[in-house]
Amino acid sequence: MDSAGIGRVAQRIAEIERRFTPSSTITDSNGDFASVLSTVTAGQSQTAKSTATAGNSGGGDVARMIHLAATKYGVDPKLAMAVAEAESGLSPEAVSPVGAVGVMQLMPETARSLGVSNIHDSRENIDGGVRYLKQMLTTFNGDVSKAVAAYNAGPQAVKDYNGIPPYSETRNYVARVLSLAK
Repeated sequence: MDSAGIGRVAQRIAEIERRFTPSSTITDSNGDFASVLSTVTAGQSQTAKSTATAGNSGGGDVARMIHLAATKYGVDPKLAMAVAEAESGLSPEAVSPVGAVGVMQLMPETARSLGVSNIHDSRENIDGGVRYLKQMLTTFNGDVSKAVAAYNAGPQAVKDYNGIPPYSETRNYVARVLSLAK
């Protein structure tokens, strides 16, 4: 390998490290995830009030909670953010016609299976949704397309079709999430 090739490899390694190394904004001086998450959650209502006139309902705090949960569970923060954006537009108040709730649009039964006691609490909703996304990534051996399809259509549908199910909603969803995650 020539020196240019080595340089490209070193540059790519640095890029990957930057992508997966937690920034100083996601841990406190003790690196305590729970403390930071509590602080973010406590500040969410105040931020929402102070930014409501600008048309922002605390989206910055939601984004930080998503990043924290993604880091906690070892999920690409861009992927977790893309799922949340596709699911709810990052809105904690979102409720779908079929009953999915919150930022990560958890179904009540899924939320219960994840130990989420208050599906309307943004912190719990995001933590549960990102944990579920991690479960889907694990179930499908890191295949992001299948994991995202399973998040939308359920893991059994992905298993039944041995891939992304032929549902237009799911195919469009997967394409949107992958596009947003770039």
